Order: sequence, then C-alpha cells, then structure tokens
Amino acid sequence: MTIIGWIILGLIAGVIAKILLPGRDPGGLVGTTLTGIVGAFLGGWISSKFLDRPISKDFFDAGTWVAAIGGSLVLLIIYRLFFGNSRERR
Repeated sequence: MTIIGWIILGLIAGVIAKILLPGRDPGGLVGTTLTGIVGAFLGGWISSKFLDRPISKDFFDAGTWVAAIGGSLVLLIIYRLFFGNSRERR
C-alpha cells in the first residue's frame, strides 16, 4: 500500500472510530488522520502478534480495515484513560 493509501485508510478509520466512540477528543482533520494511521499500525501489530492473523497490504482487505478501526478505538480509549475529560469546557 502506498503512503496515500495509508493516509486515506487512516482518515477513514479515524473517522469511523470517532463515530463509534463519540466524545471530545483531540483532532480535527489532521488529528483524526494521525489517530487512524497510528491505529492502523497498532491494530496490525495486535492482529499479527496476538491473533496470529497477518495483515494484508491490500487496501481493500477487510482484515486491514477491522485492524485499523480497532487500533484507532484502542488509541481513543487510552487517550481518555490518561486525559479523561480534560477537554471539557469550564
């Protein structure tokens, strides 16, 4: 997959993760994309390390998308555990 493919995958995975886990998270377009890209790498690592399912480098592979979205959700949960409601308006 090319760098453009990773960026598109990251953006879409990040948006889906934020829809599935709504709340006030850091972001905007760049933050959402970075969350998705890092989540894709994290999800791929978790999938290959613990689930014994290597991730395909094909953009349209369902396993790649599930791992990317799952990894993005894990990142959002970790962020909320460490920073909680720090972005609430006072």
